Amino acid sequence: MPGDPADHRPWNGITAAETVHFVGTEPFWSGEVGPSGLVYRTPENEGGQPVPASRFAGRGGVSFSGELAGRPATLVVTPAGCSDGMSDARYPYTVTLEIGDDMRRGCGWTARKPREGAEGQ
Repeated sequence: MPGDPADHRPWNGITAAETVHFVGTEPFWSGEVGPSGLVYRTPENEGGQPVPASRFAGRGGVSFSGELAGRPATLVVTPAGCSDGMSDARYPYTVTLEIGDDMRRGCGWTARKPREGAEGQ
């Protein structure tokens, strides 16, 4: 999170070399994004859809932009605790996915900042 307002350096809590895993509910969706690009999954497409994405580190998090199903898509990861609402798992990041006009909210984690309390970690 930004601290000193005079500090204009981008947030560096997730490096470009790390992979962010994410999950959301209502509707169910998941995936990961990292150096190899973004993969978006739904129950209808468990294998996932690869999405070329560009990375941007801002002051309060990191975002990944590309095109999904012919619509602009942006995944934003911010350092804020998160609950998926369906389990006891706790996540270090809040994730927002915008696909066209559709906004989805979820949670994220990395190997360096793992989720806690989730089975099968």
